[in-house]
Amino acid sequence: MQSNALPCSLLLAAALVSAAPRPACGATVPAITAFEGSFARINDYTVTTRAHDVLGTAVQDRTYHFLFKKPNKARIDIVNGPGRGGGGVWNGGDRVSGHRGGLLSRFRLKVSLHDSRATSLRGYTIIDALIQNEVAQYRNTRGELIQKRGGGGTDEVELKLAAPALSGADRGVTRMAMWFSKRTGWPVRQIRWEGNKVATEENWTDLRLDAGLPDGDFAF
Repeated sequence: MQSNALPCSLLLAAALVSAAPRPACGATVPAITAFEGSFARINDYTVTTRAHDVLGTAVQDRTYHFLFKKPNKARIDIVNGPGRGGGGVWNGGDRVSGHRGGLLSRFRLKVSLHDSRATSLRGYTIIDALIQNEVAQYRNTRGELIQKRGGGGTDEVELKLAAPALSGADRGVTRMAMWFSKRTGWPVRQIRWEGNKVATEENWTDLRLDAGLPDGDFAF
């Protein structure tokens, strides 16, 4: 997702010829493998995300409603917090079609995925925030990856990054953890830390798999 992440095949090749920490590709992490199997079997999903972002002294708390349809259709609606009533649609490529809330909701504007009007406080894009891409980051980022039993019917996967990201939305992040529901196999929570300080927290609820989303839900 971020600049610290590379395809596992490239990272594994690099690991064979250097002493750098190996990529956390998750081959022995059952929770990640189970999620990937579930995701491969569905066509679409919807989910509600409560997101907490911290950047320096600034804090952003938002609630989003996400829709995703394979292979590359995504929609995000801000249902609470700064920008409430706004949202965006992505149909592949490097641009998003977005609108603001309130009286401006009728006017759509196509902007770069990384335009500050289309990202979270820290700069996460609509693509970054898709659950499958959140999980993929644990496979594709260098570091130490472990799975341990969590509470409340979850399994916890923790990644200690080999080095903090130097740029992008993950800049400064040193550790991240994701909790997977034992019932659904899908993530229900994630936290990223900068040292001992929380950088981001996400909680996923109201998950619906194979909701039968029509293409009209993703009008660009």
